[in-house]
This record gives sequence, C-alpha cells and structure tokens, in this order.
Amino acid sequence: MTDSNPRQPDHAIDPIFTERWSPRAFAGEAVPESELLRMIEAARWAPSSYNSQPWRFVYALRGTPEWETFLDLLVPANRKWAEGAGALVILVSSKLMKTGDGLKPSASHSLDTGAASANFQLQAIRQGWHVHGMGGFDKERSVTVLKVPADHQVEAAYAVGRVANPAELSEEQRAKEVPNGRRPITDFAFAGAFKAIDA
Repeated sequence: MTDSNPRQPDHAIDPIFTERWSPRAFAGEAVPESELLRMIEAARWAPSSYNSQPWRFVYALRGTPEWETFLDLLVPANRKWAEGAGALVILVSSKLMKTGDGLKPSASHSLDTGAASANFQLQAIRQGWHVHGMGGFDKERSVTVLKVPADHQVEAAYAVGRVANPAELSEEQRAKEVPNGRRPITDFAFAGAFKAIDA
C-alpha cells in the first residue's frame, strides 16, 4: 500500500478491500509458483451457481518459456509496464455447467468467475503481492495460443508482482500510480426499486 492512498470507506469494512489496488510499477521479481497457487487456492473457494466452479486460470511465470508468449498477447501500452510483473494470468470461464440434467449453458459463468477473480486478488494482497487486471489484450488470439476450448470464454488478463518505484513509468502512467476512489453507494444501491442515475 502506498502512503498516498486516498481511500476512505464510508462504512466500516475490513482494510483489505481498500488495500487492494492495481499498480503498474512492478519490481521484476518472479512470483514463485507456490505463491501463485496460494492465490488460486483462494479463488477456488469462491461461490458459483450449482457449485459449477467455471473459472480456469492459465498462467506463465517470469523466467519460463511461456512468459514471452503471454506478454505478446498484451496490447503494447500494457506490455510496456507488465514486463516488470512476476506472473501473467489469463482468466477463462466455462460457458457450460453440469447439473442433474447433464451439461447446460450457464447464465452466470462470467459472474462466478468474477467472484473467483476477487478472491484471487485479495489473497495476493495478504501475501504481499499486487494484481493488475487488464482488458487490453488480444482475446481472440488468446483462444488459439492458449488452446482455449470453444465452450469457454476468455475473460481477463492479470499481471501479478511486487510494487516498485514508479520512476520507470511514463509521465502519464506515473500520474495514475495511486489507489483511486469509488463512487458513493447512493449511486448503485437502491432500497425498494431501481433508480436511474447518470452513468
């Protein structure tokens, strides 16, 4: 956590939620596989419809032959800073779930996988690492390169690493290298009925 963290919750919550943020400045330290698997173990315990557990974590550790392949899936702006990460993860969800009637389409596979993503990121904080999620990567090419089956969906990419001094980042990125705030609860929590607000 940086000393300049502006996050102040409006209600009393566990500090882990405000400690989680998405840095771009990573120290270049490899994430040991045992450490990454602890984060994935936390994800394993996320809730899911019918206990279908649709999440799939495909990863590359810094210094392994797969590292460059994963980096190459990122858009150039993300690749530039993600090169300092210690692990890269592509999160995939299964679009089908097993029920008493056999396999059927899952309406909640992305939601359930998002719950696993949150567990993964919060556990990383507990272990002294940070995770930065990315939508800026080639999802279509990820399917081919990572051999993702047709009944699965590529959801997001993540860089995992130790926070470093942001001096190596571009000026624009350095300006963003602080934990950001959140909208007030009144923007998205409504008693009794939905209330329209400005996006």
